Amino acid sequence: MSATVYDFGGGLYLNITNKCPCACHFCIRNFTDGLGDADSLFLDHEPSVKEVLEELEKWPVTKYDELVFCGYGEPTERLDALIEIAKFVRAKYMGKDSRLKTIRLNTNGLADLINGKPTAHMLEGVIDSISISMNEADAEKYYELCEPVFGLKSYDAIFDYIRDVKQYVPHVASSVVGVISSQSIEICRKKAQELGIDFRVR
Repeated sequence: MSATVYDFGGGLYLNITNKCPCACHFCIRNFTDGLGDADSLFLDHEPSVKEVLEELEKWPVTKYDELVFCGYGEPTERLDALIEIAKFVRAKYMGKDSRLKTIRLNTNGLADLINGKPTAHMLEGVIDSISISMNEADAEKYYELCEPVFGLKSYDAIFDYIRDVKQYVPHVASSVVGVISSQSIEICRKKAQELGIDFRVR
């Protein structure tokens, strides 16, 4: 059975789409059907906001420290749904007696290209933390590794998005995959430092 809500590493995750503009060679969905307690994260249909919220009702949401939009797709492919769900969670589950303090978005940083408009401002007051996949040291290497449908312009779009989203989301971080060269990792680390954001290798 496919999962829209799942526990992974002690965090509560939302899997709201399988759509993605990239075909990253390292993507975990190329190697396994599920993660954490989910047997499969391959959805048989795109769940409605109502379906996601009904599924959340089955979980002890306030027992988790963090809710994360991250599954087998790019969450900003369904940006309006993401925002509606996050607003509902903030209103219902993030009171003073709740452990839940953070809503995080894991993203490839291509939301503006996906949606054909600036989108970072839409996350203000909705998302507390965002982790953006940088993944390589330059546009050509990124394109070879991730094969974005938007082509080489995707890489610069990620950095434009990072600079923009810093104005609206309290915590911004970038990440790369450990399969790239150590030289590329260090270049990406320096880029993150120059942008004033956190960095990690995943």
